[in-house]
Amino acid sequence: MNLPNKITVSRILLIPIFMLFMLVDFNFGTVNLLNTDIETSHIIGGLIFIIASITDWLDGYIARKYELITNMGKFLDPLADKLLVSAAFIILVELGSAPSWIIIVIISREFAVTGLRLILAGGGEVVAANQLGKIKTVTQIIAIISLLFNNIYFESIGVPFGTIMLYIALFFTVWSGVDYFYKNRRVLLESM
Repeated sequence: MNLPNKITVSRILLIPIFMLFMLVDFNFGTVNLLNTDIETSHIIGGLIFIIASITDWLDGYIARKYELITNMGKFLDPLADKLLVSAAFIILVELGSAPSWIIIVIISREFAVTGLRLILAGGGEVVAANQLGKIKTVTQIIAIISLLFNNIYFESIGVPFGTIMLYIALFFTVWSGVDYFYKNRRVLLESM
């Protein structure tokens, strides 16, 4: 197992630790950061999410730079991403920070695109993430981090930044999903 794949596996292993700090009441108290009260365990969980998100960029960078791209990495990297983001979004619903219908749409898109990728792979086609997919990922991560940290700073000035970012992420999630299916409609129709 090469270094990028080890980094990807570490991201998967961070998910249950992230979940533990976000969902278990450790009674560590709260901290006031930038005029926003945040549970200490949520700060720890949020930092774990940020570290895990950085490993997503890091493993890809190392794999491309040192030509360490493997089939295992092609499978594990998107799986790790989807597991991490899905876990974070579901936690946000549990905490009452995100509406469930938005999260259902976002996770459904991920399942649908993954299914299409499997059909494409069966036909020998591999489609790299496009610019819309990258924007989708960035907006989702910004929304998650903002909501995990109780809309830090923006809460004190009355701006629901995390919620705004969640709707922006929803927009790009749907748009990138529609775009992905539209661009690959020929293969999809041929597979029916």
